[in-house]
Amino acid sequence: MEDYRRIADRLAEEIYSGRLKAGERLPPQRVFARRRRIAGSTAGRVYGELVRRGLVVGEVGRGTYVRASPVPSGRSLTEATPGVSVNLELNYPSVEGQSELLAAGLAPLLRPDVLGEATRTVPAAGTAAAREAAAGLLGGSGWRPRPDQLLFAGNARQAVAGVLASLVRPGGRIGVEALTYPLVKEIAARIGCPLVPLATDEEGVRPDAVAAAHRAAPLSALYVQPTLHNPTSVTAGDARKRELAAVVRDVDLPVVEDRIWSFLHEEGVPFAAYAPERVHVVDGLSKRVAPGLTVGFLVVPEGRSGAVAGALRSGGWTAGGFALEAGTRWIRDGTVERLVARKRADAARRQRVVAELLGAFTVRADPHAYHAWWELPAPWRADTFTAAAAARGIAVTPGSAFAVGPQGAPDAVRLGLASVPVPVLGQALRTLRDVVRGAP
Repeated sequence: MEDYRRIADRLAEEIYSGRLKAGERLPPQRVFARRRRIAGSTAGRVYGELVRRGLVVGEVGRGTYVRASPVPSGRSLTEATPGVSVNLELNYPSVEGQSELLAAGLAPLLRPDVLGEATRTVPAAGTAAAREAAAGLLGGSGWRPRPDQLLFAGNARQAVAGVLASLVRPGGRIGVEALTYPLVKEIAARIGCPLVPLATDEEGVRPDAVAAAHRAAPLSALYVQPTLHNPTSVTAGDARKRELAAVVRDVDLPVVEDRIWSFLHEEGVPFAAYAPERVHVVDGLSKRVAPGLTVGFLVVPEGRSGAVAGALRSGGWTAGGFALEAGTRWIRDGTVERLVARKRADAARRQRVVAELLGAFTVRADPHAYHAWWELPAPWRADTFTAAAAARGIAVTPGSAFAVGPQGAPDAVRLGLASVPVPVLGQALRTLRDVVRGAP
């Protein structure tokens, strides 16, 4: 029997050569199997291999299509895309006066005596001053971590990698929202752990979905974004958090709560407050302050510090001394608080632009968030719209970047609102609006 990879190679060559064109639908698997005189299971593996290579996309109930554009990796969400003039994939907020505020806090660090101390290596537990400052920054709304629960990574992504590596052995299953942060998909692939997509609703992941997935085959950990979920902006209410806490206690499941965007949402108690003995909180300074000089925060349950610190050390993910000292000073002198206030106002202003220009479409967004989830009208598909936007110099992120598993990629795009000036954002949204009103 012919190896399925060789058949996939030939189809890939047809795609690269243009004989199979972008947007073209492949025949149903049973038809493909009959034409090629191969088993149906082999046809399924061929299609799965093409999906894995990012050459086609399978859409439930609609078929399998040749991609109009490649699936962006997590890297594309953190680095500039060549040839793009307006990047709505990047999402790092910067506000007027930010550099001046940061410079004032850095000035004392440039004294030779202070600089020498700040450029030394630090352990995963950081310094006593950093732990006190971070505990104060992350606390509020009825929850405040103890300083001895704090660990530090180079950034929030490294914090996620460290805590997952400490919790899950290779092959262990990690439950995630059906749409999840793309870099979590990459982290899970690198540590050899399959992701299990969990059903969600208007308040995030459903507790019954967590319980059902765990009964089917035990989960090793749960990764969730209960506040301003990326990409949908959904925020769980207190009742939902209590229900979810009861489930994770009942099945003895450790949790990673990603709160990287939570600083924009002034209300609500972290999920960790409802299950502090099993929730690991990840946060950081990249969105609050700046992506180039940042620190990742980890709040770990009692008894977990040693294992998580060990994972951070082994991965080379501990925070740099200079960044940690700078971040500590910015927290203590009020710089971070002032930046947060300005960024909350800036996010609200940008959401008003989205509401004004895209109000006639199905756009899921929170007035506090720096991103929006645009569910495209038929007959547009996410990858063809992404390609059409790119042809006009605008980068957006297709729903497939967030979808877990090869099936069911939504015909939606995420718009990152933070990284371009407001007038440029407005013009880009007008252009995208004109695109979607035309034919694919």
